[in-house]
Formats: sequence, C-alpha cells, structure tokens
Amino acid sequence: MATGDGITSHPYVSERSKHGAVIEIVNRDIYWARYVDWSLTTPLLLLDLSLLAGINGASILVALVSDVIMILTGLFAAFARDEAQGWGWYAIACIAYLNVVYQVGYKGRHAISTRDNKTRAFFGAISLFTLLLWTAYPIVWGIADGARRVNVDGEIIAYAVLDVLAKGVFGFWLLLTHDNMARMSPAVDGFWSHGISHDGAIRVGEGRTPDDN
Repeated sequence: MATGDGITSHPYVSERSKHGAVIEIVNRDIYWARYVDWSLTTPLLLLDLSLLAGINGASILVALVSDVIMILTGLFAAFARDEAQGWGWYAIACIAYLNVVYQVGYKGRHAISTRDNKTRAFFGAISLFTLLLWTAYPIVWGIADGARRVNVDGEIIAYAVLDVLAKGVFGFWLLLTHDNMARMSPAVDGFWSHGISHDGAIRVGEGRTPDDN
C-alpha cells in the first residue's frame, strides 16, 4: 500500500439536491489490500485465542467463517456506490462481528473455566484486549469510509495504529506468555466436539478398578 499498490479510486455521490438529483461525485481511495490482509491475519488471531481457551472445533469454524464474512461485507460496503447499500453491508458485517464476540467471549469463557487460574487470567486479559481493539475497527470505518468525516490520511493512521496493537502487540504478548504455560495438543476427534481435553481432570463415573493397582 505504501508503494501505491492495492489501492482503487472509488467514486461516490457526495451531494444531492432536494429532489434527489446528483450534484457532486467525489473519488475516494479504497485500500482493498488492507481487506486482503485482514482476511488472512484475523482468522489466525481468532484461531490463537480459540485454541488457548480450548473451544471446540465446530465453534472455531463458526467464528472463522463469521470473521471472513465480516471482512468481505466490509469490503463490499467500502465499494458501495449508494449510501444505503454501503450501510446495509456494514450492518451485516457488524452482525457477523457480534457472532465472533459470542464465540470467543462467551464460549471461550465457558471453555477456559476448567483451566488453571493463570491460564484463565491470561485468556481473559488478551481476549478483552483483542475484542476492544476489534470493536474500534468498525467505529473507524463508520467515521471514515461510512460517514466520510475523516480523510483518507486519517483513516490510514488509525488503521495502522490498530493493526500494530491488534497484531504486533498481541503476537508478542501471546508468544512470551505462552512460553511459560503448558502446551496441549488436542486430538482431532474429541477436539472437534468437546474442545481441548485436560489431562488430570476428574470425570464423573470414571473410577479406579482393582486392576489399576
């Protein structure tokens, strides 16, 4: 994007008369490469959080699909020629994002509840950090691409700061903390339905037999 690639000039109606006639059409740069980047990186971030919490595979898949839908509909909204159409795509993106919050926030908290205190505290902190940052993205989009109250330069700066925090800081925090935590490798079958199994967990109905001695 810095070299001028991944950018498209997009015309939109800036002003209409009282009778609905178009008075002025303005071009605004759309950095579509940013959406390509998000479609590749944000699912990986979600996967990190989901595996940390031990969310089951089906819920992870739902979260990842919702995330991709959110990114694509945001791109459609950016290229919409009509304001109503743009906000319509934006609304769909927000609904998809709410599902991501549900999968990571609600189901993640439920899955992490059986883990140790250190892991629970870490997941709570890093997931809250991530979701708060992600919530800022649609706000920036609504002010910049949506309402067009912020110029393209301001939009670039805002997204750059958010990306550094949501990716760079998130990545370092996750890796440095995870090095001090036990690693678990889930089996695909049980993981898909039940999430990561916890070695040493006490299960009702599983008792010792004379043979165990």
